[in-house]
Amino acid sequence: MMDRRTFLGSLASGLLAASLAAGAQQVKRMPRLCFLTFDPGTFETRQPRWEPFFKRLGELGYVHGQTITIDYLSAAGRHDRFPELAKECLRRKVDVIAVTTTPGGHAAKKATQTVPIVMLSLGDPVGTGLVTSIARPEGNLTGATMMTSDLAAKRLELLKEAVPKISRVLVLSNLSDPIAPLQLKVLQAAAPSLGVTLLVRDIRSGDDLPAAFDAAVKERANGLMVTAESIFVVNRAQVTELAARNKMPAIYTWALLVTDAGGLMAYDSNEPDLFRHAAGYVDRILKGARPSDLAIHRPTNVQLLLNLKTARTIGVTIPPALLQRADQVIE
Repeated sequence: MMDRRTFLGSLASGLLAASLAAGAQQVKRMPRLCFLTFDPGTFETRQPRWEPFFKRLGELGYVHGQTITIDYLSAAGRHDRFPELAKECLRRKVDVIAVTTTPGGHAAKKATQTVPIVMLSLGDPVGTGLVTSIARPEGNLTGATMMTSDLAAKRLELLKEAVPKISRVLVLSNLSDPIAPLQLKVLQAAAPSLGVTLLVRDIRSGDDLPAAFDAAVKERANGLMVTAESIFVVNRAQVTELAARNKMPAIYTWALLVTDAGGLMAYDSNEPDLFRHAAGYVDRILKGARPSDLAIHRPTNVQLLLNLKTARTIGVTIPPALLQRADQVIE
């Protein structure tokens, strides 16, 4: 029969072993990432544009279901869903939240001041009040930015250079996104010196697009711009098709609208590069870095893309000087 001393010793050893085992299990816990996006879909059916982010995560050793858990939460094209999705991220006890759009960033920031938030390529985090500084973001948010407010005027200049006769430009903008008014302010300041009148249309869903084009044609619009909101990436095929149907020269924020959807021009901040940097920030945070110590990454190589096939279709001749400056020309 076991005496009291032996029993207590065995009990202590058992408790120690259980504690060590519990500690080992805690160490082995897989990190959890919440990917919060405007785009419809699931992790398996996600937009191809996000691949640079997930591929870079894989290169850094983070594979969904093996070394990390990724909760892919889609707002399905509705900004009003972001607050509840951000709360759902927290209910799942995630280690990092990745956001792909400014409304998603605001919802996540409002939901938590402690869980790190990484931006994939938000338009203007300072101008929209997400952070106070690019160099020292403070708080729990960092990542990458497209600096789209700074680039808006340049896009209008390039459109005018490509088609000098342009005088009335249809601007499609989703005014429910905080990034939209900042771009419009820049465009409105630049338009007079370029001899351009802006015809702004608020687009809240793909259903708004046909009427916006019809109204613009009646107002004699002869050029098109879209501001940098996710709705125009999601509906890119419809946007470029309507532009082509109305023979309206257009410049876009994203290369995808040229390479994938056949648009005429894009002045793109190299989103794949921004996404890869964002994945690197996720890695650094999971290894102990604080978001406030990671300066927000800005574009280093903005790219001009031209689609000559589309130019011929709508009867536009791109000036040789502009062709020579292009980073990519689609024949």
